[in-house]
Amino acid sequence: MSAEHDVDHFHHVRDAPGFDIPGGMADAHGHGTLDIFLPRIFDWELKINDYVLTDWQLTKFMALQVVAAVFVFVVFRGLAKRIQNGKPAKGRFWNFWEAIALFIRDEVVRPTIGDHHHDDDGHGHQQGGHPADQYLPFIWSCFFYILVCNLLGAVPWMGSATGNINVTGVLAISAFVATVVFGFRAMGPGGFFGNMEPDTGVPGAFGLLLSKGIFGIEVFGFFIKHGVLAVRLFANIMGGHTVVAVILGFIAQAAHSSLPLWGLVTFGSIVGQIFIGLLELFVSFLQAYVFAFLATIFIAGAVHEH
Repeated sequence: MSAEHDVDHFHHVRDAPGFDIPGGMADAHGHGTLDIFLPRIFDWELKINDYVLTDWQLTKFMALQVVAAVFVFVVFRGLAKRIQNGKPAKGRFWNFWEAIALFIRDEVVRPTIGDHHHDDDGHGHQQGGHPADQYLPFIWSCFFYILVCNLLGAVPWMGSATGNINVTGVLAISAFVATVVFGFRAMGPGGFFGNMEPDTGVPGAFGLLLSKGIFGIEVFGFFIKHGVLAVRLFANIMGGHTVVAVILGFIAQAAHSSLPLWGLVTFGSIVGQIFIGLLELFVSFLQAYVFAFLATIFIAGAVHEH
């Protein structure tokens, strides 16, 4: 098979063992070399039956996830120090992050979860605070971590770790575990699963069969809803980067055409990329919000009787 058919058109939106730097030597497929390689943690080979386990390579998305986590930690630790005396934070940078955090608290978590029948009896409610505030640390962590991961994709030579299904899958699993833990803590295991088995009001064996059938559907749907969290985030972030790559790829496709056609395609591609890039910035905030909002809805359903 020729090298032309081996070209990976998604090379720059996928994970890699390093960072592409413009100006590097081109490889056999026309890609710039990975000029900044990340180290290998292990360098050994282990064979188990027919599977061979080799070294563990640090990747670009791993590094960017650490960058996102450290950034969120530093920013909100600094913000916490500035408001711990009860006074509002000063400065546009700190006001920006505080405003977003308050929006998530006042417009998403508190109205969605609301209050429920448990009082401050050891179930995690803080005296003098809104009952839903106990879930804020998890929702805030999800939102800001996803947001920063998304926005890193707008930085040249970086990438969005949330454009990888493995990353979004772990985030979805975290939301799944949090929902179950919060539900068990608020309702107990019996109440948590009891919410999934409604009283149909139909007497006899048929009513019991119907109730159990609905319970099975609810349990299956519980897994599906959290799986959708992973697919939705991955598809939107990966799709946006792919569109940008395709639009800029038109320039290379027109490189062997006449100069006027190449100039027209180049101008149109750059303008299109600018507008798509602005749309991606909006999508970065939107998808972080959607993930946090859906996770809040799932938690609300787990801690309330219905």
